[in-house]
Amino acid sequence: MPGRIIERYEHVPVTQEDLEWADLITLDLSLYEQPGGKEELVKQLDHAVRNVGFFYVKNFNIPQEEVDRQFALGREFYSLPLEEKLKYHNKQDLESGEYNGYRPAGHRILGNGIKDNVQVYNIPKFDGFHQRKQPPVLEAHIKEIESFSRKCHEEVVVKLLRLFAILLELPDEDQLVRDHQYDVKGEDHLRYMHYAARSPEENKLVGELYSPGHTDLGTVTLLFRQPVAALQIQNSAGEWKWVKPQDGTITINTCDALTALTGGLIKSSVHRVHAPPADQAHIDRLGVLYFARPNNHVVLDPIQNSPLLNRLGLTSNAFTELGQHLTTEQWVKVRQTQQQRPRASAKISADGKYIYEKKDLEILPGLHAVVHN
Repeated sequence: MPGRIIERYEHVPVTQEDLEWADLITLDLSLYEQPGGKEELVKQLDHAVRNVGFFYVKNFNIPQEEVDRQFALGREFYSLPLEEKLKYHNKQDLESGEYNGYRPAGHRILGNGIKDNVQVYNIPKFDGFHQRKQPPVLEAHIKEIESFSRKCHEEVVVKLLRLFAILLELPDEDQLVRDHQYDVKGEDHLRYMHYAARSPEENKLVGELYSPGHTDLGTVTLLFRQPVAALQIQNSAGEWKWVKPQDGTITINTCDALTALTGGLIKSSVHRVHAPPADQAHIDRLGVLYFARPNNHVVLDPIQNSPLLNRLGLTSNAFTELGQHLTTEQWVKVRQTQQQRPRASAKISADGKYIYEKKDLEILPGLHAVVHN
């Protein structure tokens, strides 16, 4: 569709409901290049990543106009007829751990006969190893999409990796950066994500949730600000709190691979997607996210040359305790396969707890996914 004009994306109003909002820090990345700025940011980051695994960043050098263009492209993709979108879906690939391309809603039954209401379109990073046919509406803007993808990496992910390196007292602040190079083969991807509004009756049958409590499998996830309240995090007290849309920010959560590399020091954040509050319950929710992961060859053993980890005795993780030394590529494959393969629907209790059969949660012998209720 060359030459087609993509209309500007208009964000809906934020909720006026009085919700229990999470108390999260905001890292001002404009401090990053200032004298002593990195050290100041690390002080702020330390508590957040050890206890919650969620925080905001601002002043990240990606203009809001560029962010809104990605929302507009996501909107255009999801407005395509289903039969057109299905050209970019392969069920067999999905169930064998290949997650790029399109995943339609209704891929699985959550419970009580209610199917999931989320559509996903993943665009792998442009490292030369993930050649895929894209829908014309996206292909016409693929250079713009690549530029945005690379900015997510360079302007946000790389800076956070250096801050993590300083936190871990590594001898070289670029050590983690070298394990997360954009142009080296890896599973990073940009995602357009669409949640369709449900009826109150349907929401009640699935515990008022769009997605139950879980962690992400990579290093960090970037969630660009969107106004439909739905994301909730589990804080250090085990309470579920809503994540407030903050203007000019990205919400960041730390993930499983980073937890593995740090022997559990950096928390893999527990989060879920709740049905929106009453004044937004009728609105479909569109998200733009970027998932960063270590390069495929990186072995997810605890980092050996971190003085901090060694002082704390954090020299093992859930993989090494099973005698496993997984690369990122192996971890992504087994975790995605567990997530996407056919499974029985959950038993959902009256208070919204999801209970799955143990075999459906097995990632590897001795290692099971956790559903955080």
